[in-house]
Amino acid sequence: MNNKQRPNIIIFNPDEMRWNTMGHMGNPAAHTPNLDRFAREDAVSFSRAYCQNPVCVPSRCSFATGLYPHTRGHRTMQYLLHEEETSIFRELKNAGYHVWMNSRNDLVAGQFSGLAESHADEIYYYDKNQKLPEIDLSQIGNMMARKEEPYPYSHFKGVSEQEMSMDSDDIRAAIERIQTYPKDKPLCMFVGLVNPHPPYMVEKKYYEQINKDKIPLRIKAAETASKCRMMTEIRRFAGLEDFTEEQWKEVQAVYLAQCAMVDDLFKKLCDALKEAGMYDDSAIFVLSDHGDFAGDYDITEKAQNTFEDCLTRVPLLVKPPCGEALDAGISDSLVELVDFYATAMDYAGVTPDHDHFGRSLRPIIGDRTKSVRDYVFCEGGRMEWEEQCDEYHSEGPEYDMHSEYWARMKAQCNPLAHEKGTMICDGTYKYVERPSGANELYDLQNDPQEKINLYPRQKDSEIVQKMRLEMLKWYQQTCDVVPKKYDNRFTEERVWASVRKLCPAAAEATMRKYIRTGVTIPQAIQYAMRLRMQNGGQKDTNKSTP
Repeated sequence: MNNKQRPNIIIFNPDEMRWNTMGHMGNPAAHTPNLDRFAREDAVSFSRAYCQNPVCVPSRCSFATGLYPHTRGHRTMQYLLHEEETSIFRELKNAGYHVWMNSRNDLVAGQFSGLAESHADEIYYYDKNQKLPEIDLSQIGNMMARKEEPYPYSHFKGVSEQEMSMDSDDIRAAIERIQTYPKDKPLCMFVGLVNPHPPYMVEKKYYEQINKDKIPLRIKAAETASKCRMMTEIRRFAGLEDFTEEQWKEVQAVYLAQCAMVDDLFKKLCDALKEAGMYDDSAIFVLSDHGDFAGDYDITEKAQNTFEDCLTRVPLLVKPPCGEALDAGISDSLVELVDFYATAMDYAGVTPDHDHFGRSLRPIIGDRTKSVRDYVFCEGGRMEWEEQCDEYHSEGPEYDMHSEYWARMKAQCNPLAHEKGTMICDGTYKYVERPSGANELYDLQNDPQEKINLYPRQKDSEIVQKMRLEMLKWYQQTCDVVPKKYDNRFTEERVWASVRKLCPAAAEATMRKYIRTGVTIPQAIQYAMRLRMQNGGQKDTNKSTP
């Protein structure tokens, strides 16, 4: 397939957006008309798409490679892709795509000079020609958690009269690139947003689009039983026990308003593609790396090792390029974010340079009655002896209490609260296995909000045993990948030592050159015999090497 036949690959990636923040997913308070129309007319929206880790870096390292977080150890906030590793961006670039991305990607290790640039042709950081505005120091202060505030760890900042510039600036840069793109190569564009990631703060015009009276009732901690320790610890340190229902509703309203902003920015990007004549020829992907509690279970933001749907179930919408089969609408098929990698590479016509675990969603996009998975998985947390568990953890339990994240970091210092967990879900049941035995089982048909952990009463049930067996099979199948690079078992000198008595003295240089191609000892022996026959069958041995 040549470049002109390959579709553009456009990736729109909001950060920390829950699956049920869109109108077409049944939230009556959501204001997402553009994503709703996109799902109705141009794309398939997957209602049961799951991320592979409930925090940013591990999830992104997973969906950009098609590998699970455990496969190469990418399961912390401080271990990103290194020099020897690839990504969909580097692979598409090497296959002839022009790769443009903004700086919000949380994917490539920053300490290696030039490494990020090896994954892209262009990276937009900021407008170098833009005049810097006057700094409002009072606003900077408002972004910090202050102990004198009544709720310093709520992440709630409210409504702003000013434009939230970072995402808007990045969209403007992406649109400018679309408008000036020469179309000499297919374009891969990655637009990573900050919103709706906390702090919960939004422009007034988006806040006014949310009808608070229609916001669904949140899940209250008092309604739950036998939930994981991490939730208890976060609540203990966050100090939100006196939050009123009106305050929680404000958190939900601002979060939904941030998602409304995401929807508006998506429209602007699509409009630019249409005006440039690139929309039809583009495969467009909308996906978030993970979700957000946003008040459910009396918690804000996220956690590294809890697996409720509000954290692990994410938006995933896919528009195929023109000419590809499309059955537009909502699909209830179980899918994973690693499937994004497989699908994008499939549409691009590029063969991955490594084994991976994604499955192309192309069959479902063409026919929503089809499916590609029986189970989905997610994993997170750490073993007790592991220290590199988060960007702040190594600083100790009293890390800067002025950080909004102090409550979560404090909770993570408890190894039993922060212990490893693995989730398996078949759409009917969700099971979580932990080393300590503090496992979880939820009946999603009768308890879709995952309030009551059934495991204490059903630890020996047939469904638990089945889920454990399927999880073991999954781990066995995905525990590693063999790189598509083959090592020589022996050094050059070791192979030469095996054949030097067979090889004519005059042919040593030729023989060594052959050895350096990575041949086995039997192959080297055969080649040495051939050289010997070509030399007239002489029996003299090479005496130049002792």
